[in-house]
Amino acid sequence: MAFKAGLSVKLAALCVAVSAAFAASAAHAADPVAINIVDVAGNLQLTQKGFEAFKAKYPDLVSSITFTNAPAPQLPGKIKAMQAAGRSDIDLVVTGTDALAAGIQQGLWEKLLPEHAAVFPGVLDKYAPGPRKMQDLAQGYGLEVTYMPAGPLLEYNPAKVSDPPKTPEQLLAWCKAHPNKLIYARPANSGPGRTFLMGLPYVLGDKNPMDPVNGWDKTWAFLKQLNDCIPYYPGGTSAVMKELGEGTRDMTVTVTGWDINPRALGIVPADFKVQAFDNMTWVNDAHYMVIPKGVPKEKLDVLYKLMNFMLEPAQQALTYDDGYFYPGPAVKDVPLSAAPAKSQEVIQKFGRPEYAKLLADRPHVVPLNAQAMVAAFQKWDREIGAQKTK
Repeated sequence: MAFKAGLSVKLAALCVAVSAAFAASAAHAADPVAINIVDVAGNLQLTQKGFEAFKAKYPDLVSSITFTNAPAPQLPGKIKAMQAAGRSDIDLVVTGTDALAAGIQQGLWEKLLPEHAAVFPGVLDKYAPGPRKMQDLAQGYGLEVTYMPAGPLLEYNPAKVSDPPKTPEQLLAWCKAHPNKLIYARPANSGPGRTFLMGLPYVLGDKNPMDPVNGWDKTWAFLKQLNDCIPYYPGGTSAVMKELGEGTRDMTVTVTGWDINPRALGIVPADFKVQAFDNMTWVNDAHYMVIPKGVPKEKLDVLYKLMNFMLEPAQQALTYDDGYFYPGPAVKDVPLSAAPAKSQEVIQKFGRPEYAKLLADRPHVVPLNAQAMVAAFQKWDREIGAQKTK
């Protein structure tokens, strides 16, 4: 009898210990997590306040958020090395179509849809029509967070350019007549650079604008001719705008946001103008939230909640920002009137009345898919920018 009693006591003690262990592990799993976000698109300018609002609203889920910026071309290699070492130092990446494409091609991103559709209820129905098409580019590996019907557009100093080019032929003639006065950045790390690259096949009438390797004969021939009067290709758009603003260059390629924002910030004079090609097609652009493979489960649950939060109208309204990715919001029913007063003021002052008509009148297309975009970047790097990229 004593033996049985002793056994019962031991079993009871064991049960208590096991329950305590489970409770401790459950409590541990529910501890707030630290999140590391890396931005390779200049996107934090639009979204950082939204991310911080999530942390403020859910201190039980998030202990801290660290924000880091990195160049898009370097990120895939860094993540690959991290994953090979079994580490997960980066929890969320905000990226343009460049690193999104490279990461899809190299198998770096966590597949979100349809695998985890239950935690993103109705997410695809939230997007406005243009952004909804851009979401398809993510192939389920990311969620679009901001949107811009980008370009290509030419931006110029009206004191130096009295008759801005309206066709690629006129642009080439102007460039030859004014050597070293036109500049654009390496497409693999520049929204305006890649929008120009992807927009040219439509303007030039190439046989297949979605096939940069076999369908862009006119585009590659044009870019090689243009190369002769371009001094060099900076590694990013900021350097281009600095040179334009300082007067070193008289013209560059741009997109709506990179036109509005540098003028609002005083980097480029407010009176600089834009010109569209006569038969332009808008190549739209977007930024995406992606999760690298290998992020632990307790963080994934928080990240999914964060991504949903970023698509709510209140956070989307913040993405009007100072016109950097004009207009900004990816979801439906977020008018400029919902944006902070400062955003409304900037866009009223530095936005362009002609954009509304251009956006309505000219056709819109999505950029190249992941594989084609990587191929276009590689061909440009090899055949156009190889000797002149800094």
